[in-house]
Amino acid sequence: MKAFVRASACCAAALLLALPVAPVRADGDDTALTSLIALVAQRLSLAEPVALWKWANHKPITDAPREAALLDDVQKRASAAGIDPAFARTFFRDQIDASTQVQNALFETWRESQAPAGPAPDLATVTRPQLDRLTGQLVSALARVEPLRASADCPVRVARSIATWKQLTRYDAVSADAMNRALGHVCEAGGVGGTA
Repeated sequence: MKAFVRASACCAAALLLALPVAPVRADGDDTALTSLIALVAQRLSLAEPVALWKWANHKPITDAPREAALLDDVQKRASAAGIDPAFARTFFRDQIDASTQVQNALFETWRESQAPAGPAPDLATVTRPQLDRLTGQLVSALARVEPLRASADCPVRVARSIATWKQLTRYDAVSADAMNRALGHVCEAGGVGGTA
């Protein structure tokens, strides 16, 4: 899983640096969508260090007060950026749920065998600052995909972009399902799918 996390994070960072930051247009340019997927992959890659810290410190995976604070903050940021606050809140609820899914799978694996040896990265000083940085980047990315959300082919384009991303990064089943969950409400119609 660590190799996957490192590979995904490196691939996401490289892709983000290579992509221009332009809005998605209804004409089929999915650059901003691919950028959003790369950011979501980076955020999902942080589920493992979060889980390691929670495991080592005997903390529950779900932190309802922290989640509520994040969702409230995201709504404010979205309003300031001209993004529908309800969309931003739903999108970030999906991020939380996807991360929780990965963390639950890791906890289950560690219960059956054992957690990786060594200290967990500090949640407050190492991992949360990375999550906070990604939150700002994701809010900006949501503004860039706004033109795509209402298009009839949005679910197909999201599914196609996710499939390409998974092939490039060799996602395992848990991470692939979490990615689908994390992007489940990008389109106004909801869901990821359709036929290309």
